Amino acid sequence: MRWRICARRVRHTIGKNMSIKILLAATALCAPAAAFAQAMPGMDRGRHQRHAEPSAQAKPAPTPPAHQGSQSAPPTDPQPGLNHGAVHSTLRDPARDDAMPGMDSGAMDHGSMPGMNHAGMDMKGMKGALGGYSMMRDASGTAWQPDSSPMWAIMGKTGDWSTMIHGFVTLIQDHQGGPRGDSKTFSTSMLMGMAQRPVGRGTLTLRAMGSLDPLMGKSGYPLLLATGETADGRTELVDRQHPHDAFMELAATYSHPLGQDLSAFLYLGLPGEPALGPATYMHRFSGMANPEAPISHHWLDSTHVTFGVATAGLVYKGLKLEGSIFTGREPDERRWDIERPRMDSWSVRATVNPTTNLSLQVSHGFLNSPEGLHPEEDVRRTSASVTWNLPLGEDRNWQSTLAWGRNDPSGGEHGHKTDAFLLDSAVQFGRWTLFGRAENVDKDELFGDIHEGDPLAGKVFNVSKLSLGGYHSVPLGKVALDLGGLVSKYDLPRDIQSRYGSDPTSFMLFTRLRITG
Repeated sequence: MRWRICARRVRHTIGKNMSIKILLAATALCAPAAAFAQAMPGMDRGRHQRHAEPSAQAKPAPTPPAHQGSQSAPPTDPQPGLNHGAVHSTLRDPARDDAMPGMDSGAMDHGSMPGMNHAGMDMKGMKGALGGYSMMRDASGTAWQPDSSPMWAIMGKTGDWSTMIHGFVTLIQDHQGGPRGDSKTFSTSMLMGMAQRPVGRGTLTLRAMGSLDPLMGKSGYPLLLATGETADGRTELVDRQHPHDAFMELAATYSHPLGQDLSAFLYLGLPGEPALGPATYMHRFSGMANPEAPISHHWLDSTHVTFGVATAGLVYKGLKLEGSIFTGREPDERRWDIERPRMDSWSVRATVNPTTNLSLQVSHGFLNSPEGLHPEEDVRRTSASVTWNLPLGEDRNWQSTLAWGRNDPSGGEHGHKTDAFLLDSAVQFGRWTLFGRAENVDKDELFGDIHEGDPLAGKVFNVSKLSLGGYHSVPLGKVALDLGGLVSKYDLPRDIQSRYGSDPTSFMLFTRLRITG
């Protein structure tokens, strides 16, 4: 009975488009069923079983003396000949971690043990940036994802430093349909490097992330219903997605243990990402497969490139509480520079990972004058999300994210609250990956500002979008070549169909080269 009530609520909230509503409800209902199927006795989950629970009859080994608990376990290599420096859809194996005789798994630092094997990966001494947990939990900024999430990267070790590098470059042929659509061939990219070492009793982590997106031009690429930021400092970008800045993150994090399972951390970034919203779409498995940005981006995770961020927080086991002060203003049209930090905004976020396959967050923030074209306007943003990940075996994984965001502006002509809902999902079966994204968003900037004279200007229109796609991967050593495409359909209010068309269709074809390790 409860699932029927939940389904009705989802249908009432998301909008009028039956296909999108059915997709949302079906995905939400399939998730627990799949999780139940995974737990069935005798179920073959592939050669690399990631999350088998320890036997209920197994007795824990005695806890070693304190002077032994800090010693590293001897390296293990269950697969001779495997290059552990490479990560191929690597997932953490809590059962293997907890089964080591003589180790207190509740107190030990899994990520920091030299030679520690995480489902076939030598972590090279790298651990979670914010505390004593596996690095697989870390996503963008200080955001978390499920511990079982896959990751593609090249790991290394140089002296006391553990290193990681990952990234991609994508060539896209884009066609957006309808009277307001356009076509363009362009490229998006991201390269991120991370280095980590112990400092005293704590851990120092450095991250640098950059992009060549500014090469596509200040006006970005065509994307129906997208809004946010500006190309020339005078007009808003509408039906186009802005390019990311060349400098996406230059950040340092220091975490320090305060007791068993308890740690404190400080994160500084210029640019960086404050504690607001879910893990950024391009850093979570469920969203990174899709090469287009969500039209709900500026309700959920648009602060992922912020010029000036300071975040402090506490981590206790699977719970994280944190707060940020940061620059509220969005990046301007000059995409190659580093902007002056203002530190005039704030946010708070609570995140919990109750299991290795689940991560939930709720956050709220005050953004001071986020838009340069409306400097008098402030925004309060609230967000909640859940990300669920299910390992299905070697090179097989399914992840979904359900997120909601609300913008509540004040001080300007946009005086109404607007909501956005997003559901994205991706499933990998070996070399094939299928993905989808459903969104329902209240848009009030599609036709400019009220003073510009358009009769539709300033009005709120509830729009929906559904994108489905997939790609095939060709491994090429430590990289992979992805060949894929996607198709998007829309549900538009009757009042704007004369501008957008009654049934526009958009598509993208893409080739992506990404680091796999």
